[in-house]
Amino acid sequence: MAVPAEQVAFRSALDVVAEVEPRIAEAIRAELASQRAQLKLIASENYASPAVLLAMGNWLSDKYAEGTPGRRMYAGCEHVDDVERIAAGHATALFGAEHAYVQPHSGIDANLVAFWAILARRVERPFLDAAGVGHVNDLPPAQWDDLRRRLGDQRMLGMSLDAGGHLTHGFRPNISGKMFDQSSYGVDPETGLIDYDAVAAHARRFRPLVLVGGYSAYPRNPNFRVLREVADEVGATLLVDMAHFAGLVAGRVLTGDLDPVPHAEIVTTTTHKSLRGPRGGMVLCTGDYAEYVDRGCPMVLGGPLPHVMAAKAVALAEARRPGFAGYAREIVVNARALADGLLRRGARLVTGGTDNHLVVLDVAAGFGLTGRQAEAALLEAGVVTNRNAVPADPNGAWYASGIRLGTPALTTLGCGEADMDEIADVITTALRATTPAGTSRARYTLDETVAAGCRGRCAELLAGHPLYPGVEV
Repeated sequence: MAVPAEQVAFRSALDVVAEVEPRIAEAIRAELASQRAQLKLIASENYASPAVLLAMGNWLSDKYAEGTPGRRMYAGCEHVDDVERIAAGHATALFGAEHAYVQPHSGIDANLVAFWAILARRVERPFLDAAGVGHVNDLPPAQWDDLRRRLGDQRMLGMSLDAGGHLTHGFRPNISGKMFDQSSYGVDPETGLIDYDAVAAHARRFRPLVLVGGYSAYPRNPNFRVLREVADEVGATLLVDMAHFAGLVAGRVLTGDLDPVPHAEIVTTTTHKSLRGPRGGMVLCTGDYAEYVDRGCPMVLGGPLPHVMAAKAVALAEARRPGFAGYAREIVVNARALADGLLRRGARLVTGGTDNHLVVLDVAAGFGLTGRQAEAALLEAGVVTNRNAVPADPNGAWYASGIRLGTPALTTLGCGEADMDEIADVITTALRATTPAGTSRARYTLDETVAAGCRGRCAELLAGHPLYPGVEV
């Protein structure tokens, strides 16, 4: 019987690594074993294909390639040019975008490229034109100081963290919060849904340069047509961060008003999460912003990672295959099945359910726990999640009152609606057997018999849906 090619590839690679640093080879093997032993419900994680993983482990890593295809700061980049062009071509075809920039190393890098592209087009370029110069290096010191102040005196409006927004959308602990005067729109306190009239009123008062759409923990689908109307009314640029739901856009689950690409001037994303590619970022934009986005390196990025761009190209090629649309649909079907299973067992969910790939479980209201306690207890029970704030969270972002659950990874394994119902029962069983330890918001006790039973049920489910079945290392 022939040995699967991916098994030969990964085993041989680990043998080579082990000859130099066996502890690293062992850590890689242990990570595979860990992922095979736990139910992965972290909404921002997935399982990349062997082809994507293998595309990252090669000599493309050795090449410096600052610049863009055909316009590099180093010689000998013709093959990197090919890789980047292929990846960008797949991206524009997949999403229907006018331009794609595939160099960002992560989601925050993609957002930084987008922020500075907006500043360059909306603030820097008009200033240079008025000064009668073509480049910032041509400005005398006084004018340069004036431009610097103007670049640092712009406003951003985005979704609040507790409503489901992201740290990189202008919050103080992140560099975006130090770049912009930021304000947040929230959700309706009763429904947990975005109130677009309230967003519009807020935008009229605040007058931002940038209106940010997108989320990391909002279990419904924003209307990007309406957000663009709000942006246009106040003279803002609409930037949408679709890092979490890019796979649903690629799979045509989200279309029309729910697809950000036709409505936003700039769209950022990661290439992992629901898109199921390597860890990295990407920027899509209109033609008006292309030249500014392409300045990402060296504006805010270091040299591109050609081996990761190669993996992005492979993942985007996979997403263009017919089967990916079915995968994207199943992500949402599974999320709704998980939400229904939790609700039938008495759990409380933010917004009362989901329309996308994630579910936010309010563990404070439903189980008397903090998110940190619930996260740790579920890990002990064999379920990997992450704690998350809920609207108006009394426990703050660190301890939190919620758990965020996502279905992209388990859908990749082939899990279906019946599996989601079983998982909902495992989650509620474990949480009902968990109690806080005194007044601590971190410590807890979980009945070991219950925990062992939950782990056994998780193992049985995973045995029916093995991870990388062709790989034994």
